[in-house]
Amino acid sequence: MNRTYTDDPDHDYGPTRTQQRRDALAVLSLASQLAELPPSKLARANLPEDVLREIDNLRRITSHIARKRQLGFLAKMMRRHDDEAFDGARALLGENREQQRKETAAMHRLEALRERLLESDEALQDLIGQHPDVDRQHLRSLLRQARIERETNKPPRAYREIFQLLKDLPEDNA
Repeated sequence: MNRTYTDDPDHDYGPTRTQQRRDALAVLSLASQLAELPPSKLARANLPEDVLREIDNLRRITSHIARKRQLGFLAKMMRRHDDEAFDGARALLGENREQQRKETAAMHRLEALRERLLESDEALQDLIGQHPDVDRQHLRSLLRQARIERETNKPPRAYREIFQLLKDLPEDNA
């Protein structure tokens, strides 16, 4: 008589092959992300010594196929450790993503402000009201130059300078 999974409902058969594959791919993805981190951030991840050594080996490899093979070996080595050994690394990667999102959002806000400044003088008055210490004459000159550059299809030197000026303003009032 053949036994099936439904014969003994209390028996723990472990994870399915599909789940094992998903777990292995998640570890491979984590290994890839760790290999891309700069060494200074990698040092803060508190990884096991053998994993750090393999990440260093992986970074030295330039051949695509050899690198892919070494990445697989790194993931295999990481699967030998408990998940808790990589909690710090996962937290660090999550923190990086959140920090990148914040920086990108701030950059988009500055770009939108720059566009508003080029479109209307009212936005310039609002900016001067929020930041009274800004160099008004220089900012107005840059805005004039940026408008001229845009109309004559010249390189956007003043346009970029406006962005840098806005980026250097204190953020607490913005």
